[in-house]
Amino acid sequence: MLTLLRRFISPESSPAVLDWGLLVFRVLFGLALLRVHGWEKMANYAEEVQSIPDPFGLGGPANMAFAIASDVLGAALVVLGLATRPAALLILGTTLVGLLLVHLADDWHGRDVPLVYSIMALAVLVLGPGRHSLDAWLVGKLREPTPDLGY
Repeated sequence: MLTLLRRFISPESSPAVLDWGLLVFRVLFGLALLRVHGWEKMANYAEEVQSIPDPFGLGGPANMAFAIASDVLGAALVVLGLATRPAALLILGTTLVGLLLVHLADDWHGRDVPLVYSIMALAVLVLGPGRHSLDAWLVGKLREPTPDLGY
């Protein structure tokens, strides 16, 4: 029982547990963003493009393109663990614009969603996708030795 308690409160994790934790975190984060924000933007494009905030004066269609790139493409890439850090950076940029430019004057209830998504995107950006990702698979393929051609 004491051993189990020590493992539970230990500040260290095994690499395998860390990789599985990154997988679960990455997939749940990406699916939540895709389902709650990305899918809604695509399904209700006509309404959303009329009401999307325009902090830089680019117009609704340009802002929707950035939002969809972040909330659909970026979220899907994070789920797959493919180009994970660039996708997380795209999401972080979008959520920080929402937090700092669109919702800054809101009360905490209006700022908590972009704040939480920003924190999650930052975590994925810093920690990376982990071993259970397409990025890790691709890096492994790139590291395979090339055959000796006898030159």
